[in-house]
Amino acid sequence: MIETESLVHRYGDTAAVDEVSLTIDDGEAVAVVGANGSGKTTLVRHFNALLEPDEGTVTVDGRDVTDDQVYARTNVGMVFQHPRDQFVSATVGADVAFGPENLGLDREAIDRRVADALATVDMDGRDDERVDRLSGGEQARVAIAGVLAMDPDHLVLDEPLVGLDQGARESVLAHLDALADGGTSLVVVTHDLRDFADRVDRIVGLADGRVVVDAPTPAALDELDRLGVRDPRC
Repeated sequence: MIETESLVHRYGDTAAVDEVSLTIDDGEAVAVVGANGSGKTTLVRHFNALLEPDEGTVTVDGRDVTDDQVYARTNVGMVFQHPRDQFVSATVGADVAFGPENLGLDREAIDRRVADALATVDMDGRDDERVDRLSGGEQARVAIAGVLAMDPDHLVLDEPLVGLDQGARESVLAHLDALADGGTSLVVVTHDLRDFADRVDRIVGLADGRVVVDAPTPAALDELDRLGVRDPRC
């Protein structure tokens, strides 16, 4: 479970996240939506302690993420909007292995996790390929594999479909469906719900750093106008 209580994060004098209290249950699929600048990315970067609160708390499975960053980052995987921003190694296999290596696992366990993660995103056998020579869709799949190799309970994806062609979009969505079916919690940050409205249990809508919509998907869709978010049914 991921939980925030009265979370505040400021940039200078501006509260990008303002008194947000939110719970995401194990196995739940949630879309976090809102216009640009509404606080979506700032909010989710607290889930694994990439940012620290100015006020309030964030916990994962009851553990304060500020006090136990390793636990938070092991159990909450984050895929950024631009996958290249999170690559740390030149080749596919080395990049996916980076997280498990930092967990202190033995070589056999690392190799097994890398192989399983790459197979999950249909990139098996491509360990030695250079990341910078992959297509955008392939890079997105490697970024997801790198997170999966950490075996997280929760996966957070920030605009995962931006810049992908239709084939890559369909591939990424298919893999997200498989993860959800397997019990992984999904949190998708997006301003476009067309590919996600029928995939999420709940929609959380932000405006000016505050939660103004938090409801099961069917009810939340009727509130999108006030968020500046396109209704995917139209």
